[in-house]
Amino acid sequence: MAGAGMNDIKSRIKSVNGTMQITKAMELVATSKLRRAKAMAERSRPFRRVLDEAISSILSSNTTESVTWVYPSKASRTLFVVIAGDRGLAGGYNANVFRLTESLSYEGERIYLPIGKKAVEFCRHRNKEILTTAYEEVSDISVGDTFELARLISEGYLGGQYDRVELIYTEFVSMLTQSPTRKTLLPVTCESSQESCDPITEGNVEELLDRIVPQYIGGVLYAAVCEALASESGSRRTAMNAANKNAEEMIDSLMLKYNRARQAIITQEITEIVSGAEAL
Repeated sequence: MAGAGMNDIKSRIKSVNGTMQITKAMELVATSKLRRAKAMAERSRPFRRVLDEAISSILSSNTTESVTWVYPSKASRTLFVVIAGDRGLAGGYNANVFRLTESLSYEGERIYLPIGKKAVEFCRHRNKEILTTAYEEVSDISVGDTFELARLISEGYLGGQYDRVELIYTEFVSMLTQSPTRKTLLPVTCESSQESCDPITEGNVEELLDRIVPQYIGGVLYAAVCEALASESGSRRTAMNAANKNAEEMIDSLMLKYNRARQAIITQEITEIVSGAEAL
């Protein structure tokens, strides 16, 4: 019986070792991807800041009272652009994005534009109304794709399909911290802390916004995709690192049980030998 127990323990140790090899490989891959994604996210931030400042400068001119980009003519429908991961095994990365999405409450109907396989699955499994599923691979999205997506969003907004656009993604804070974030894309709002000014522009404000807002949305989407990719890799690296530590602790515990079982067998055999010698 003891021998059978030892065989079971050896089998479990072998199984845990095999799993740990996989999680270590995934941790190395996530670390490699994280370096590139982190660099992309950092490079995209100055571009996004410039876009925010440009929009804020235009809106602070106080000449946008009747502009659709700022005050939509239709109401009661919100488009949620949800950026999640392409795969699981990333800790709470995807779940946190979906939890934030569900917690947001707006009056009227909801329509979703999922980016990433997990976001598409989330919307389909919950029977959400989906605008398009053409962006199922976050890692494959390029700068051109984000500006094409911005054009699609802008046309739907101006066409009255929805009166608000919310972007849900995960902001990369550090290797260990990723924060689910909501940003209102449309209607455009002034988020800058700078004082109101009257910028010098050519043409009226509405024509200027018609040109710059789709570019602004495309830039924000690209920055958000970069942040999401870095966050996913960081979250997966952390999760795999924790899995490796748990596997090592489990192996240590199983080895202790194995050694105790082995010691019990040796003790029993010695006892039997001594008892046999005394009988002689």
